Amino acid sequence: MAMHRTRIKICGLTREEDLAAVVAAGADAAGFVFYDKSPRYVTPQRAAELIAGLPPFITATGLFVNATPEQVAETVRIAPVGLLQFHGDETAAQCAAAAELANRPYLRVFRVKPDTRPDDLLEYETQCRASSRLFSGLLLDTWVDAYGGAGKVFDWSLVPKDLAHRAVLSGGLSVLNATGAVAQLRPYAVDISSGVEASKGMKDAHKIAAFVRAVRAADATFERDPHHERPNP
Repeated sequence: MAMHRTRIKICGLTREEDLAAVVAAGADAAGFVFYDKSPRYVTPQRAAELIAGLPPFITATGLFVNATPEQVAETVRIAPVGLLQFHGDETAAQCAAAAELANRPYLRVFRVKPDTRPDDLLEYETQCRASSRLFSGLLLDTWVDAYGGAGKVFDWSLVPKDLAHRAVLSGGLSVLNATGAVAQLRPYAVDISSGVEASKGMKDAHKIAAFVRAVRAADATFERDPHHERPNP
C-alpha cells in the first residue's frame, strides 16, 4: 500500500534564504502574500524574483484579499504563481471571475468559527465547486476579526471526515501540533506561516525542517496502520 503523503505549503515567504529552506525541507508549495496590509507582503516584482529560484514541481501560490479580478490577473502576469488563494470577503462569483481572468486554479478560505457546523463546510464547498471549473478546494483557517488568521487553532472536530481528505488545513499549526493534526484529520495538505517564523515575515529554517518532519511522522503512522481512524476530539 502506498503511503499517503500530506502535501505541505509554507506561506508568507519574503527572502531567498527562506525559499531555500522550504526547498531543502521538501515542502510542496511556497506561498507569497499580495495583501499590502500584511507584514509578509511582497510586491509582484519581488515575488517574481523569488519564484525564479524555485525548482520544478514546487508550486508557487499567491494569497489575495479583496483584490479585483484585474488586480489578480496583473499580479499573475508579473509573478507567475500557479495557484491562487482568496482570503477576503470575496463571493464565490468574484473568486471565479478573478481565477478565470488570471487563468489559474484557486483555493477559497473558510474561516471556521466556534459555531460552524460540519454541514456549513460541505455546503460552502459545494457552492464554490459549482461556481467555477477552476476551484481546487477549501483552505480551512481559524476565524478572527482580521484577514489572514492569527496563528490560532480551531476545533478540528468540526471538519467532516468526508471533506478533510480533500481540504487544506491551516490555522495555528506548529511543530508541536502538526503530527496530531494530520493524524486526526488526514487532510490533503497543510499550510503554515507564523508557526515557522523567527519573526513576522522572517522564516526559521530549523522550524521549517522540523515542521515537515512532524507531518511526515503522522504520514508514517498512518502507513503502519492503514485502518487508523480519527481519534475522538
